[in-house]
Amino acid sequence: MTTSPSARAERLVNLVLCLLSTRQFLSAERIRATVPGYADVASDEAFFRMFERDKAELRELGVPLETGRSSMAEPVDGYRIARRDYELPDIDLAPDEATAVALAARLWDSPALAGAARTALQKLRAAGIAVDPDAASAVQPRLRATEPAFAPLLAASRAGRVVTFTHRSNPSADARTRTVEPWGVVSWRGRWYLVGHDRDRDDVRCFRLSRIGDDVRAIGPRGAVTPPPDVDLVALVAASAGPPPPTGLARIRLTPGRAEGLRRGARPDPGGDPDVVEIDLSRVDTAARWVAGHGPDAVVLEPPELRDAVVALLRGSLDRAPEAADAGSPR
Repeated sequence: MTTSPSARAERLVNLVLCLLSTRQFLSAERIRATVPGYADVASDEAFFRMFERDKAELRELGVPLETGRSSMAEPVDGYRIARRDYELPDIDLAPDEATAVALAARLWDSPALAGAARTALQKLRAAGIAVDPDAASAVQPRLRATEPAFAPLLAASRAGRVVTFTHRSNPSADARTRTVEPWGVVSWRGRWYLVGHDRDRDDVRCFRLSRIGDDVRAIGPRGAVTPPPDVDLVALVAASAGPPPPTGLARIRLTPGRAEGLRRGARPDPGGDPDVVEIDLSRVDTAARWVAGHGPDAVVLEPPELRDAVVALLRGSLDRAPEAADAGSPR
């Protein structure tokens, strides 16, 4: 059974939501019956292979997946996610740090996937499991997709419908109408792209969503477009966008026992200091927002460009604080 990247992402975020929504340990069989994406698996063997891959992927992404039993009477181990270990401060994730779960969470915000998530929670309630109604708020990394073309293009690619829209090859170019057979919408280096067959050029093309107008229109019947088998959309966008920018390294000192989000997403200090971590640095602005989100619990040791950017963000927040207080005070 071949699973598309988007379907796998949807399944992962629904699995995370399900395991966050209860303090009980859920058995694999109960998860299979509850989480959208598992019920259609043809055999028990195929399900357990898929579930093992999903568990491994979540753990690699830093999701604190726990194994245990809710009571001694339970015959098999179950799974859950401890919210105290999972939740992060209110920060912006750099796009190149966003994981499959982050992407899935952004897609889950669409009406179609929100419905799947609600169905999963209803199944949990029907099974007599206490559900936390606020669990979904924990699955909201800020991978932005604010372009108006995002929702209609994603819907068209999922429905297999041809789309037309106006597009500018660069910000100063004239807008031209394009007709495209959409294969998918993907994120690359903080930007969203449509990948598909451009009928006007009779070739594969990648379109940056920020250069597509708000006039996206789906035409023709559903199911008319089928992506080529085994097509790698991210690889196509990467080849179209050119080589990545040069990367560097940043070292950050963390307050003991704090800044868990940075600890999970970073590497330990080669020197052995348990409160110093290293992160790859490709964009100073996005890394600065990530570090600044931890306030005084994260201090940049190097490079100075990142330290200065973090200090500037924190000073800007302090400068805005009196204005916010004045605005909220009674007159």
